[in-house]
Amino acid sequence: MKTIKGPAVFLAQFVDDKAPFNSLDGMCKWASDLGYKGIQIPTWEHFLIDLDKAAESQDYCDELKGKVQSYGLEITELSTHLQGQLVAVHPAYDLMFDNFAPDAVKNNPKARTEWAVDVVKKAATASRRLGIKAHATFSGALLWHTFHPWPQRPPGLVEMGFEELAKRWKPILDHFDKEGVDVCYEIHPGEDLHDGDTFERFLEATGNHPRVNILYDPSHFVLQQLDYIEYIDHYHEFIRSFHVKDSEFNPTGKKGAFGGYNDWGDRAGRYRSLGDGQIDFKTIFSKLTQYGCDVWAVMEWECCIKSPEQGAREGAKFIQDHIIEATEKTFDDFAGGEIDKEMLRKILGQ
Repeated sequence: MKTIKGPAVFLAQFVDDKAPFNSLDGMCKWASDLGYKGIQIPTWEHFLIDLDKAAESQDYCDELKGKVQSYGLEITELSTHLQGQLVAVHPAYDLMFDNFAPDAVKNNPKARTEWAVDVVKKAATASRRLGIKAHATFSGALLWHTFHPWPQRPPGLVEMGFEELAKRWKPILDHFDKEGVDVCYEIHPGEDLHDGDTFERFLEATGNHPRVNILYDPSHFVLQQLDYIEYIDHYHEFIRSFHVKDSEFNPTGKKGAFGGYNDWGDRAGRYRSLGDGQIDFKTIFSKLTQYGCDVWAVMEWECCIKSPEQGAREGAKFIQDHIIEATEKTFDDFAGGEIDKEMLRKILGQ
């Protein structure tokens, strides 16, 4: 067993043009003052990290790491969720996902993909220079528009889709392997890796690449009505990153899993602040600890009701209260004794 590290916070949803959320120092002090011990850094926010410099300069990485540590914090993971998304984009989503890309590659899907691949590779090198062993990202999606197909999918489409997805990610995964860093795909609706079966399809398509791993976020499974507890039993060996985010699913006679095109507040499935949803975090923390998952518990705020400031304040304590100090002894050790083979034989009646 292993004690989960934390609490930590994903900075992406808190970034703002107002202090303290517009500088690395400001966000570090804010997080530290709330009781967080780690931060997950979104690499598309250039005021938090210059990824080009981080991939090239050990001195820059040492300075960045030192600044974060001066606030009593550690960098848990770097995130390329937005750039990873652009590794694989179906043309139906080109216009909207161009918002995640620099102007130089907009309206040019091939150049955009090449740019995304290069950025995610740089994040691998930067992670190694920062002494980080896990990286958080999205897989992107070539098949998502067919998840509830009409007309029906032609035979071979799914297999071809995962072959292409693996082909795009294989050079990235090889680079991460060279740098000694795990790629943790957030299993998420909208991504081709959105449940257990799709994770297994991708793993197989990559030839069981050793760097293919999971960012576990149970909130997405509630919205899919997937058993998020049993998921840990199936995939604990791949869980190398952990987003602590709550959610709820309250279907009615008018709406269910697909949401009716409603805004988040009016959907049956909604993300909530920690403790306000339906997720059994006690069991989750118990299972992750029991299985020895070496992860940071990283709070992600995406609540449709509560403010981010309150969610962050309450989140640190919520996580701290759920972290289990893994025991190093068995409760009935006091009743044991030295091993005596003769006694064992007698107990067995031999």
